[in-house]
Amino acid sequence: MTKTKEHAVSRRTFVKGSALAGLGAAALGTGTLFACSPQGTDEVSGGASETVDEKVVWGHCSVNCEGRCALRLHVTNDEVAWVESDNTGDDVYGDHQIRACLRGRSIRRWINHPDRLSYPMKRVGKRGEGKFEQISWDEAYDLIADNYQRILDEYGPEAIWNHYASGVNASNIGSFLSRFINMNGGCLGRYGSYSSAQISAALPYLYGKRAANSNSDIVNAKLVVMFGENSVETKAGGAGPTYHLEQALEQGGAKVIVIDPRYSDTVATRADQWIPIRPGTDAALVDAVAHTLIEEDLVDHDFLATYCIGYDEDTMPESAQGQNKSYKAYIMGQGVDGVEKTPAWAEGITGIPADTIVELAREIGTAKPCAIYQGKGPQRQSNGEQTARAICMLPVLTGNVGINGGNTGSDLDGFYFSSFSVPSDKNPVQTSIATFTWTDAIDHGTEMTKLAHGVRGKDKLDVPIKMIFNYAGNTITNQHSDINRTHEILQDESKCEFIVVWETFMTDSAKYADVLLPDLMPVEQPNFVSNDYAGNMGFIIMGEPVTSPKFERRTLYADLREIAKRMGKEEAFTEGRDEEAWLQFCYEEARKEDADLPTYDEMKEMGVYRRKDPDGHQVALKDFRDDPVANPLKTPSGKIEIYSEQLAEIAETWELAKGDIIDPLPVYAPGVEGWDDPLRETYPLQMPGYHYKARAHSSYGCIDVLKQANPQELWMNPLDASERSIKDGDKVQVFNDRGTVEIVAKVTPRIMPGVVSMGQGAWHDADMSGNKVDKGGCINTLTSPRPTPLAKANPQHTNLVEVKKA
Repeated sequence: MTKTKEHAVSRRTFVKGSALAGLGAAALGTGTLFACSPQGTDEVSGGASETVDEKVVWGHCSVNCEGRCALRLHVTNDEVAWVESDNTGDDVYGDHQIRACLRGRSIRRWINHPDRLSYPMKRVGKRGEGKFEQISWDEAYDLIADNYQRILDEYGPEAIWNHYASGVNASNIGSFLSRFINMNGGCLGRYGSYSSAQISAALPYLYGKRAANSNSDIVNAKLVVMFGENSVETKAGGAGPTYHLEQALEQGGAKVIVIDPRYSDTVATRADQWIPIRPGTDAALVDAVAHTLIEEDLVDHDFLATYCIGYDEDTMPESAQGQNKSYKAYIMGQGVDGVEKTPAWAEGITGIPADTIVELAREIGTAKPCAIYQGKGPQRQSNGEQTARAICMLPVLTGNVGINGGNTGSDLDGFYFSSFSVPSDKNPVQTSIATFTWTDAIDHGTEMTKLAHGVRGKDKLDVPIKMIFNYAGNTITNQHSDINRTHEILQDESKCEFIVVWETFMTDSAKYADVLLPDLMPVEQPNFVSNDYAGNMGFIIMGEPVTSPKFERRTLYADLREIAKRMGKEEAFTEGRDEEAWLQFCYEEARKEDADLPTYDEMKEMGVYRRKDPDGHQVALKDFRDDPVANPLKTPSGKIEIYSEQLAEIAETWELAKGDIIDPLPVYAPGVEGWDDPLRETYPLQMPGYHYKARAHSSYGCIDVLKQANPQELWMNPLDASERSIKDGDKVQVFNDRGTVEIVAKVTPRIMPGVVSMGQGAWHDADMSGNKVDKGGCINTLTSPRPTPLAKANPQHTNLVEVKKA
């Protein structure tokens, strides 16, 4: 437990800035709770007799929701009193206000939360128990420096792991850790992400890169078809895709079809048609649509002949000619499997009526232009790389690639500029593993190989991971698959010997730290961020520290400076700069590349800088479409490779587990724990997750009013609920061989039969020394740690479960 001590800030001073937080719960839904205007000014200021120091500070919500929205924080006597969002800009399409959603506007509840971490601590119980004692900063720095140096000396830098984390996306903060690690010899590298590794890995084999039209370009489309895309709910702020998507749809008037197992908020507010589909079967639907397009001669023959490899026998590469290996042969039943991919065939797999599939195909084939997009959910499945490429076949077959109003079939994109961060130099270690496979590298790292596990840079790992640095991330457990397995691996201190965590709260991941350091939030230190996924408008947000540091919280940079000092590298690490000086340095470096940016002082005064896309909209592969000879793709042939010789070689040489499929064609590949897995006899319900509007991943998962407005629930179709005598509001247990979650049931026809779902990111809450039943509604108690075959990535939407009343 944390030791008590005399606080540097009094309890009254701490709570007065958040006193209003407990007064407005009943106002939820009126807008006042999240502070469009201040309430109770006298109480916030401490009384009329006190001197009042008031200011407004620019900041941003820097969690990873694909937004990065602007905030204006109103500060009274060094406490955040209330928060509003961007009120600058003319709000004209393309130059709009970057307004935060209710998550970002609740940030003062995070800043002022009584459960925030305030002191450095070391673990005194087992990892995962959450038992810590307060220590001095000197002791914390000595422990980290000594263990870091010991592990470097004994195992080398490949035993160090800089953990995947996305809780802070400020451009000048998190990269300090990479800088520090790289100057000490580096660490085991990582590739891919938890979000979209399958798309990133698969699409270069088709297009040479991952690319999409900006979502603002949807204004030029006649039909929009979205596979699993739910930006209305998950990217709710004005900085991300949702604003541009909604403006484009309103102005362009395109029909919208959403294909998703759930009737999501995007379906409810934006779709003209919802097509429910069994999870993991999107590629089968594409195959059947392709069958109708080919049978009814709705494909773009000129496009396929000019720009593509592998559609039919005439466009096959020499190595695969005369073997019925073309895409057309596969679809029409002349391929290796001999199965014709008719709508009737797909109906039995997808659950979508054959007539609906035919009508969808005709709409896609006749709408010019047609925009096909996929969200990140369909690819986060077993064999998800096949799904990602398959969806892209619809714009390829219909010639909608490289034009306004079309798309590549990839996820939403936007206009970016001035992407910059603290220089961290190159990681001296050449070896890397897939981001998702880090628990394997702890548990049996020296058994991991290039051909079986995706090790890059050498044939196999020489050492397992022995030390973890984790900054602002909840992926040690909460956001990683199979929490109970991860718990068992991390409790064995002979495997991973030392873990350092920086956090603002005692998250589930923080409980596994050996040394736990209290972090300052980005808005509590010099901060700036450049846009992410912002349609046809780029922007920069720059802020100053909103208040002075409270209690003993320090910045990541201050901590690393002290650890570097103990390792004899302080001067090399700091180059004589403090946080503010580094922020200015990074910004001035960006101005060297972009002279149109305002000066540093002007940027600080403005808070927000915007710039429209000079080309109007981003159109992926437009140069290639205009002149494929002068602008070839980065594929071996320079063309769109429907058949990939590279993937054919990988499929022949890699060591794949049973059920893992890598195919040179973008074919439907049934997944492990999919709809037709024999395991359904025991666990009959498919359970994908979804990103929930109450949180950005697990960020904001501690905010009570957000949890009250958006309770964690298990969506369940009435037919499935009735079979189990479950009613709406019942507490249920969701379980499989990996664990059990207790959660409230939401019985609704907004999810198709045979499928249940819960929002991802809820905070894990289980007695890990007892029955391990999670009562927080954390889906990763139940998700599979088995990586996908090509990207070796996160398959967290492929799970089979059973449900019963608790």
